[in-house]
Amino acid sequence: MEHLTPKEIVAELDRYIVGQADAKRAVAVAIRNRWRRQQLPEPMRQDVSPKNIIMIGPTGVGKTEIARRLAGLVSAPFIKVEATKYTEVGYHGRDVESMVRDLLDVALQMVRVEMTEAVKEPAQKQVEERLIDMLLPLPAGYAADDDEEAKQKRERNREKIRDQLRSGSLEDRLVEVNTEDRPTVVGVLGQAGMEMDVEFQSMFEKMLPTKRETKKIPVADARKIMLSQEAEKLIDKDRIQRSAITRTEQSGIIFLDEIDKVCGTESKQGPDVSRQGVQRDLLPIVEGSTVMTKYGPVKTDHVLFIAAGAFHSSKPSDLMPELQGRFPIRVELQDLTKDDFVRILTEPTNALTKQTTALLNTEGLRVEFAADAVEAMAQIAFDVNRRTSNIGARRLYTILERVFEEISFNAPELKEKEIKITGEMVRERLAEAVKDEDLSKFIL
Repeated sequence: MEHLTPKEIVAELDRYIVGQADAKRAVAVAIRNRWRRQQLPEPMRQDVSPKNIIMIGPTGVGKTEIARRLAGLVSAPFIKVEATKYTEVGYHGRDVESMVRDLLDVALQMVRVEMTEAVKEPAQKQVEERLIDMLLPLPAGYAADDDEEAKQKRERNREKIRDQLRSGSLEDRLVEVNTEDRPTVVGVLGQAGMEMDVEFQSMFEKMLPTKRETKKIPVADARKIMLSQEAEKLIDKDRIQRSAITRTEQSGIIFLDEIDKVCGTESKQGPDVSRQGVQRDLLPIVEGSTVMTKYGPVKTDHVLFIAAGAFHSSKPSDLMPELQGRFPIRVELQDLTKDDFVRILTEPTNALTKQTTALLNTEGLRVEFAADAVEAMAQIAFDVNRRTSNIGARRLYTILERVFEEISFNAPELKEKEIKITGEMVRERLAEAVKDEDLSKFIL
């Protein structure tokens, strides 16, 4: 993260997302500010709060994609959650504090992977020795004080096995490996386990028995299991937890999608479990509070929140004033035009036309798109969005599938291995659906 300037972040996002310059600039500055805060002296650093962002725009214009790609750019714990899946504390469903626990789980996994990589070399050496011991067990009646010649012979045999292991010629040989599997609360109780209090989760997990098993598996698979076991011995678990908590607190990012769905006034009849109540519970998390987890307390004062919503039937001002104040940066994402659709189909690194071409290439088909075919698909997507529901770039997925429906179905048997998609072909395939208002509503 510290190596990426705002311009570099925007340039990386431009490789995958068309347009929406304001949103890209806002998230780029917010990410860079995380690094800037770390460079400040300690007293000032504590007072610098993250500038949380609300992204406003219709579905399919790139809000979630910006967050998803951002996660791949920054070496920081990141999760995307839906605001609609939370309920007010005391009701059946997940409470908002669970998003912080989920973020910590991501951080733990990141730190564990990094620390495992750091001890990989000594762990691999240990795995190699264990595999040699399995493939060349000590003979019956072996004693440590055997004569020198027997020891040398055994050492030569071990070196031969070592060479064979390194050359890969023993990958299919079967060896016996002991495995341990400690079940989790969620694995045993499912949704009920997720909603269980943190202290109960920890207590319940300690009560669950560890499942031990001996398996006969090929060396190739045994190596992976044993590498994990050896790395686990070399890693300091307490250090992993401390580092993960620090990373979560100092550089964690939570993308809160569908924030507009929890807008609403106080319920006049009965409890309002998933709207105003969720906002009230969300407020202390965003403002900064301490969340208890089974690994220790986590402070959310410096976690960056990026919220997003379409705000079709509501507006950001419908959120609680206190919550609005915690999202000082608001960016509006623009509706996509026909030209944007043309660019989405062709420009990004993994554009939809490139994906389709690559998929059909696996069947030996060479697909070429004429310029007027891309124009026609973009125009139809734009027209249908304008006439029916505006679902943004997601409309292009449907249109491409309709155009390639017959080709994809018959691809394995087609004798003609080169296909050119033209504008006329696109219009012909979509003619019926586009012509009929009801059909375009349900099919496109």
